[in-house]
Amino acid sequence: MVRLINYTINPEITIATAARLCYSSYDISKIEKDFTGSNGLEKARKLIKKIRISGHDSVLEHAGFTFGVEKLSRSASHQLVRHRIASYSQRSQRYVKETKPQFVIPDSIANDAGLSDMFNKLINDIFSLYGYFIEKGIPAEDARYILPNATETQLAFTMNARELLHFLKLRGCERAQWEIRQLAKDVFKLVYPIAPSVFQGAGPACVKGNCSEGGFTCGRPLEIRAEWLNMAKLAAHS
Repeated sequence: MVRLINYTINPEITIATAARLCYSSYDISKIEKDFTGSNGLEKARKLIKKIRISGHDSVLEHAGFTFGVEKLSRSASHQLVRHRIASYSQRSQRYVKETKPQFVIPDSIANDAGLSDMFNKLINDIFSLYGYFIEKGIPAEDARYILPNATETQLAFTMNARELLHFLKLRGCERAQWEIRQLAKDVFKLVYPIAPSVFQGAGPACVKGNCSEGGFTCGRPLEIRAEWLNMAKLAAHS
């Protein structure tokens, strides 16, 4: 579960203003006024479209987005924090005790009754032992050593628009792990309506061109492209 906590006010105006001042002799107030008139947003979006085509993406870093994520596994969160151009705040297992089993179970296991029973039994046994350790006075920072990667966590993270595009390209790909891939899709649905000119064509490489995975391709680029374009269409009208 992910929600957008906060973001730069008028991100497209902010980005366009930063871009225009690089090539304009006007002062910043004059540039701002040009983008806040009756058709200011339309002007901003046209400029951003040119910027995206030219690849001058540094100005996208002036817009930031902060998300709150819940019910994500520790396994997926360890993938997320590898995106280093970002800020993270995560629930600590040193200070917050895991008082009840809260965990993520993959569909590949959940859809098999026998395997699901085995998985759930093991998880419950682990959390029971964790609780026993806590009762015996073991510090939470030590008891946590037995907790599985499936344990749920919650965190907040902030990325600028440029890094978000990079995140969506890598983690939106079908080769990405399923949980973080779903997170990427959910993030895209949240940011696209706010700054469509920035996130137009966002997603895995096959959305805008050829697959970037070479021999590791999923083999379904047209299907994946259609899925992301449809997500954008639905998000725009949400």
